[in-house]
Amino acid sequence: MNDRPSLSIGDDLFFISMAAELLGMHPQTLRKYERLGLIQPTRTIGSMRVYSRDELERLRLIKHFVDEAGVNLAGVQRLLAIADVVRDMQTVTDGEQSPRSQLRRLSDDLRRLTTLLEL
Repeated sequence: MNDRPSLSIGDDLFFISMAAELLGMHPQTLRKYERLGLIQPTRTIGSMRVYSRDELERLRLIKHFVDEAGVNLAGVQRLLAIADVVRDMQTVTDGEQSPRSQLRRLSDDLRRLTTLLEL
């Protein structure tokens, strides 16, 4: 019998302590990443941070960039912003937008990507 309380909510949501443990990170690191805008965990009514599986994957990616690729946090912010724009560009044809709206959105996304890639 395990006396340890459950640190997850269902199968897909995790409190900060369990998320940190699963990732091999300190909870304070997760708080720092949230302050920097790298992640956006959901909050419970009591303001406790709750992490989804998607957030955990994003945190794994951040950890890889920092620990294995040697990217600083400013670089991580830029890489994640680029990845977000690329993902947005890939979903332009999803939905029921007119071809003109799709082209305008794609053009806006391309402009954002160009700005992010400028050094």
